[in-house]
Amino acid sequence: MKLAVVGGGSTYTPELIDGFARLRDTLPLTELVLVDPAAERLELVGGLARRIFAKQDHDAEVVTTSDLDAGVEGADAVLLQLRVGGQAAREQDETWPLECGCVGQETTGAGGLAKALRTVPVVLDIAERVRRTNPDAWIIDFTNPVGIVTRALLQAGHKAVGLCNVAIGFQRKFAGLLGVTPSEVHLDHVGLNHLTWERAVRLGGPEGEDVLPRLLAAHGDAIAGDLRLPRTVLDRLGVVPSYYLRYFYAHDEVVRELGTKPSRAAEVAAMERELLEMYGDPALDEKPALLAERGGAFYSEAAVDLAAALLGGGGSPYQVVNAYNNGTLPFLPDDAVIETQAAVGPHGATPLPVAPVDPLYAGLVANVTAYEDLALEAALRGGRDRVFKALLAHPLVGQYAYADGLADRLIAHNREHLAWA
Repeated sequence: MKLAVVGGGSTYTPELIDGFARLRDTLPLTELVLVDPAAERLELVGGLARRIFAKQDHDAEVVTTSDLDAGVEGADAVLLQLRVGGQAAREQDETWPLECGCVGQETTGAGGLAKALRTVPVVLDIAERVRRTNPDAWIIDFTNPVGIVTRALLQAGHKAVGLCNVAIGFQRKFAGLLGVTPSEVHLDHVGLNHLTWERAVRLGGPEGEDVLPRLLAAHGDAIAGDLRLPRTVLDRLGVVPSYYLRYFYAHDEVVRELGTKPSRAAEVAAMERELLEMYGDPALDEKPALLAERGGAFYSEAAVDLAAALLGGGGSPYQVVNAYNNGTLPFLPDDAVIETQAAVGPHGATPLPVAPVDPLYAGLVANVTAYEDLALEAALRGGRDRVFKALLAHPLVGQYAYADGLADRLIAHNREHLAWA
């Protein structure tokens, strides 16, 4: 079995490698290709990948290349984890929105739109090249903003499923609090990528007992602390929101907070420099502890599980993924991409039926879906007017003066990545 990772020079990659090595029975790789244009980073990461495999007696070949076509040829699945513009672009995404009094974040709001505009054309070009060289390959998208990128891939007819680590993080957290194995925890996870709520936590499967009230009663303070939301919010809602909901539920507080400290991008860039220095140590043969602070917790387990299910070799039958709505949430169009539990197999991902969504959540989901429609249109066709409309539609912007100012800043900071600009 051959798997290619586009963006394989990422400092995330050793987390993925570790998962491939530990879960070899679930995903029996024979060849892993790391594809990245950054040759120096790629060699550092590739060298550590080979040492991790060797230490754990995994006999898969690790190949590094900057040639995308050669790297994906014959691959059973291609995993996308790229960042167009690198951490420098992320730094901008997290800072210029603050000048207009709006949240600066790399996957939502104005910064998230900038990332989508940079990313969608690049991903679609990669996907077309995958289709030309290997039309049967599955594309697993971990590239943010996952919902918009996955929708672009699906609308272009690609065999694609979107993946995020938020749900598996909650699953592992709740399993630990309950003293059960993660496989026993089934989440009623509903919404859009980075806009989701856990409405129930069921033991044993989709029809199991809902233990969320018990979790909130016993561990509400700890869960709220992780989300950086007041415990009273969780008690009043009776659900556990994704930590990205803090940008919506405490917008002004977050803006004030972000204006008083270095950006997350600056922190990550410093961490990456340290990690790459570690990766160059020929004695290092395991993922370093520092990598846990980089983000992407349980990413490798989620990726292995999804790839194994899509390729028919195993994996969990139900997984939280990003896929076409197709009537699952009746208040959204069929071609909206939602994030929810789905039946996953060689056929792809089919969302499971969900209980009706409370208007408190459905309203926000519908609003952000409308924004995503406009964001994808701007990413595919360009133009300041389309950027302005997408920003005006986003609930974290929503005022024409803000949208005007943000549109100008977005284009100015991203001109080199926007062919139409």
